[in-house]
Amino acid sequence: MSPTRLFVPLALALLAACATQPKHNVTVEKQSECPVKLTSGQNLILTLPSNPTTGYRWSVQDSAGGVLRALSPEVYSNPEDAGVVGAAGVSTWRFQAFAPGTGRLRLTSQQPWAPEVLPVDAFDCAISVN
Repeated sequence: MSPTRLFVPLALALLAACATQPKHNVTVEKQSECPVKLTSGQNLILTLPSNPTTGYRWSVQDSAGGVLRALSPEVYSNPEDAGVVGAAGVSTWRFQAFAPGTGRLRLTSQQPWAPEVLPVDAFDCAISVN
């Protein structure tokens, strides 16, 4: 049997296996993309509009700790082309699904020194891990 005859079925089997695997990273950028279904080991990347120069910061209220593990703290980035002081950017969090079950990923945006004032924005997402 020629090596090509062996290679083609093997290559097709590998491609089929790759096609059935879920994406390793799932990115969520808005509430309408919820609920989110993950498999154990997948990463969830949450990106929300942010502008800490106004004094408002996102704060994690519930991290779906029974099913998600934080991989990094919040990372704020400013769009490179803005060039304007005080221009809004994005805050990004990275989580990894580690256990089957369900949870809620909840964040609120408010001024940290005024906890008695209602948040100006909220993000609430149901998470399920298989």
